[in-house]
Amino acid sequence: MISDAMTDALNTQVNAEWYSAYLYLAMSAQCADMGLKGGAAWFEAQAREEIEHGLRIYKYVQSQGRKAVLAAIDGPPTEFDSLKAMFEASLEHEKKVTGLINALVDQARSENDHATEIFLQWFVTEQVEEEENVNDILARIELGGDTGGPLFMLDRSLGARGAGAA
Repeated sequence: MISDAMTDALNTQVNAEWYSAYLYLAMSAQCADMGLKGGAAWFEAQAREEIEHGLRIYKYVQSQGRKAVLAAIDGPPTEFDSLKAMFEASLEHEKKVTGLINALVDQARSENDHATEIFLQWFVTEQVEEEENVNDILARIELGGDTGGPLFMLDRSLGARGAGAA
């Protein structure tokens, strides 16, 4: 069984994952308002993924004979200046989540909680992918810009990810 401290930390991470979903839904709404259907679909798919991450941790807590406790989720920002600003905010947020996951791994190690440390390795790998994906999109925005034809092409490619995430 995992410690009280680890249980609390994992429950806090569930909240952080679901805040991420709120953040990405806010970005999806902003994209929809801007007429960027592809961006809206990409961020909506990202939100669904974050909900799944939270559920994965929630179920792990329960599988360890502990109680999953849900807390209030803060409201995210609802206005972003541009698609580029959304992806910059997304990258900063993913870096923050990476730090949270790394802190959980450190805590598991300090408690000699091998099961939780192994469980968390999936999230370590996932965060590498999350940051890489957003960095790639930001590089494409830097190359082409986020207006006119380049924005149209980027939005179309973002929609391809959203279409496969139903």
